[in-house]
Amino acid sequence: MQVTETLSEGLKHEFKISVPASDLDAKAGAKLVDLKDKVRINGFRPGKVPVTHLKKVYGRSVMAETIDQTIRDTNTQLFSERGFRLATEPKITMPSEQAEVEELLSGKTDLTYTVAIEVVPAIALADFKTFQVEKPVAEVSDSDVDEAIKRIADTNRGYAAKAEGAKAESGDRVTINFKGTINGEVFEGGTGEGIQVVIGSNTFIPGFEEQLTGIGAGETRTLKVSFPKNYMNDKLAGQPAEFETTATTIEAPQDVAIDDEFAKTLGLESLDKLKEAARERLVAEFAGATRQRVKRALLDRLDEAHRFEAPPSLVDEEFNLMWNSVKAEMDSAGKTFADEDTTEDKAKEEYRKIADRRVRLGLVLSEIGEKNKITVTDDEVGRAVIERARSMPGREKEVWDYYRSNAQALAQLRAPIYEDKVVDFILELANVTEKKVSREDLYKDDEAEKTAA
Repeated sequence: MQVTETLSEGLKHEFKISVPASDLDAKAGAKLVDLKDKVRINGFRPGKVPVTHLKKVYGRSVMAETIDQTIRDTNTQLFSERGFRLATEPKITMPSEQAEVEELLSGKTDLTYTVAIEVVPAIALADFKTFQVEKPVAEVSDSDVDEAIKRIADTNRGYAAKAEGAKAESGDRVTINFKGTINGEVFEGGTGEGIQVVIGSNTFIPGFEEQLTGIGAGETRTLKVSFPKNYMNDKLAGQPAEFETTATTIEAPQDVAIDDEFAKTLGLESLDKLKEAARERLVAEFAGATRQRVKRALLDRLDEAHRFEAPPSLVDEEFNLMWNSVKAEMDSAGKTFADEDTTEDKAKEEYRKIADRRVRLGLVLSEIGEKNKITVTDDEVGRAVIERARSMPGREKEVWDYYRSNAQALAQLRAPIYEDKVVDFILELANVTEKKVSREDLYKDDEAEKTAA
């Protein structure tokens, strides 16, 4: 076997490999001998078929299998000897001319092919004991609990009919009958009776609720709106429509007395128990926010400490996934890059930087996990499936069956678990310092967080 490296540029390599026809013939001959005891051919007793006859019948197919296996074995040996870790599948170029293929399958010529690869660079991991990570921690205050309970009360408040002649205001609940038309034609799903709408809740299509402001009971109005371009019904998406709407009742929201009786309507014994439950939930929410901030800071530190060339093909793949998603979102929202105060070229440049960061961080986390034997158990994946199923009441079996039969979906569940375990491993080594912050600072909007891997 002869191996010649024809390209070595950064992470890209290409080799020309030649395997003598005699080697192929010997391997194919061994396969034919092995085949002799397995095939049944009329006119011959089992195991007594001459190899020469087998070669006439199965020679081409056996040689094709031999060539395929030889290429795989040769590539594996080559990559192993050179310490290559592949970033993508090898690109193999074989003879394509019919005459060359015939000669090769007939065992009359050497196998010569090229293999182009892109490799993962060697990654020198940083000393994580030198990492300084700040952990923002916010305490749940009594006012936080009171605000949370007020929000609960607002979502559970009742409504009472307004005085005769009163007009609807923001926050009021209006019961309506409506008939929608597009270009004068009634469309499917465009009519409704006894539908309750809270003005300002943004539960109807944009512009609908606002036009109910000032309407009175028994009054009919024609509301003019346009369905969003990303509306779930493609036939209606982006279409202008008119709704002939009659208000039957106008109700105003009622104040809710936050007391023991209110707590009991929520299934709790008392207001104190409601406050305990609200505090526990806020503590969990704050802890989740802290975790995200710490993880973000750690990923930033990993990014700074591991600067290397990421495999271009992996960056391209990540960029294309992100870019297609961005374009789809913008198209559905009817937005342009000018609306975002940028240009398409500038946006592409920014997203390519994000893609490069994500690929590098992914490789670094994988390297850390591999070197420290960090794994995800089947039990951990199973618990993740159960949590996903619980989040979809009534469809638990459907969710369970989906993951049982979909290896790719399971891998998508496994990936964030693996990432979190690697992050926890690093945090055990790093110098983590707690810092007391306000709730506002803990939840401070951070656009850069969108780039986190």
